[in-house]
Amino acid sequence: QVQLVESGGGLVQDGGSLRLSCAVSGRTFRDYAMGWFRRVPGKQREIVSTISTSGSGTFYADSVKGRFTISRDNAKNTVYLQMNSLKPEDTAVYYCAARYDRLYSTRVYVNGADFGSWGQGTQVTVSS
Repeated sequence: QVQLVESGGGLVQDGGSLRLSCAVSGRTFRDYAMGWFRRVPGKQREIVSTISTSGSGTFYADSVKGRFTISRDNAKNTVYLQMNSLKPEDTAVYYCAARYDRLYSTRVYVNGADFGSWGQGTQVTVSS
């Protein structure tokens, strides 16, 4: 089982930027497709973005397309979520998730149920 630790959340003004990081340990990072999800209290968890093991396959929710960028650094065992032009509706707890997959795959996963390992979450608050 992999362990995931998110960081980088915080309070930012409308239009600001944050970069979330998720450090992965316990297994070979490059064998895992990764994803970012978020949850607002009282609402269902929603997908934000995912990335394949190869890094060449990515998925973005329509609500974040053009503003957020997912990337991975296999040398650092870390996946990132660069969030620009943040809006108050982006306020949520952001979770990192991992799913074992074959190396160099371009497949992206778009359902939370596809991911077996989760981090504890990091709070992102965007003030208006």
